[in-house]
Amino acid sequence: MDLHTLKNIFKFVSVIGITLSFFLISAIVVGWYYQENMRAFIYFDILLFSVNTVIFMLLKNHTMKLSIKGGILSVNFTWILLGVAGAVPLMLYTDISFPDAFFESISGFTTTGATIFSDIESLPKSILYLRSLMHWLGGMGIIVLGVGLFSLINPSGSMALFKAESTGIKMEKVTPKIKDTAIRLWGIYILFTLIDAFALKLAGMNFFDAVNHAFSTISTGGFSTKNDSLGYYDSNVIIWITTFFMIISGINFLVHLKLFSSGKIDGYKREEVLWYVSIFIVLSLILGSVDIFIDYDSTFHALTHSFFTIASILTTTGFATLDYAQWGHIAISVIFVAMLIGGNAGSTAGGVKVIRYIVLFKNLSLQLKRTLQPNAVVNVFIDKQKVSSQIISSTTGFIFLFIITNMLITLYLFARGFDAMTSVSTALATVGNIGPGFALTGPACNYAFFSDMDKIILSMAMIMGRLEFYTVFLLFSRIFWKKF
Repeated sequence: MDLHTLKNIFKFVSVIGITLSFFLISAIVVGWYYQENMRAFIYFDILLFSVNTVIFMLLKNHTMKLSIKGGILSVNFTWILLGVAGAVPLMLYTDISFPDAFFESISGFTTTGATIFSDIESLPKSILYLRSLMHWLGGMGIIVLGVGLFSLINPSGSMALFKAESTGIKMEKVTPKIKDTAIRLWGIYILFTLIDAFALKLAGMNFFDAVNHAFSTISTGGFSTKNDSLGYYDSNVIIWITTFFMIISGINFLVHLKLFSSGKIDGYKREEVLWYVSIFIVLSLILGSVDIFIDYDSTFHALTHSFFTIASILTTTGFATLDYAQWGHIAISVIFVAMLIGGNAGSTAGGVKVIRYIVLFKNLSLQLKRTLQPNAVVNVFIDKQKVSSQIISSTTGFIFLFIITNMLITLYLFARGFDAMTSVSTALATVGNIGPGFALTGPACNYAFFSDMDKIILSMAMIMGRLEFYTVFLLFSRIFWKKF
């Protein structure tokens, strides 16, 4: 790696560090409002700001020309910085070890929502808010925000960073400039958050809880301010409001952007969105039917909690109203299907993403047709657009990496002595950025019992899932470092 690339990385990471330090001021204000001792937090934030400002000023005259490789390195370094920066306040105010704090921080920024805390309600308000803030920043991607801010300083390399951070099967440009796209996406993100918080407040939550749960919902994160998650409120109105906003947040934000930009709703007729909504409704009805006909629950109660649970898992949010791990094998199987799917590409949701399954199944259908008609000229089309062989290849590669990563994490946990259900579901819950799994990591449990090494490995699994594997796995390939 040459000096120019190293300067590029440090300059971008410093922008992210400065940005984060400004957002952390809001956590300090929350702690001050609730009369908590924020001295250590203030000192840390000043240190974070000062170090990154010095780095940025030293590189002020350095011209950024960031390649794809440089963008990939910058994104990976940034996620480590976020994990460490988020861990420090947690260590200062909750007396936990670095592996625990790093796990919680990475879980927050990757919007996984897996926690090591058993008594969440005993945490200081500033820490409860910090956990939700990490979700909110990580949801749309603090790096996307950084790209928007950095492009104001120097536009070179913005596309490389945006590609390294963005999710999905292809790059979509809605506006001519990456800066404009990043800013507009964040504008919609903030608007949805405000509307959700306002709705939750009207539904009966206090202001603090409404803001925190709005942060967690729109980011599809899952951290709550209550031990029983949203089940604490025992409110059907709150459940349905949250269900709606989870589903909205699981849709490609570029589709929302097109609605706000042109006033047209044709984006919601895209195949991925239609399949996503259809899968959500079908799985919810199946789960609700199981609850009605097997557990003899009332229709409204069963459908309320089934729609909420599927929305929570499908969008990889991870909220819970009930311990769905106790609903029986059929219900668990339905929830497992939702865990394997995920939301839309370009949304805040994690998982494989619906669009990849569409590509996979259409390509499979094409291959079957070619078997019967070897000379037929057939192509994969999505929304009347031809899907290139490069995208099909990339999708197949992603699915392979998703399976392999889950297998490796599962085998590791199984070798550590955990039961099969815990091992399989924990791997899927962390790699898919879902949060809760089943058995020992179910919705009524936490991740505190894992060893320090387990937590570091699971933290890396969360980062790999958040960055969709390629960005991380490329670091271990010889071709990446060749002629750097």
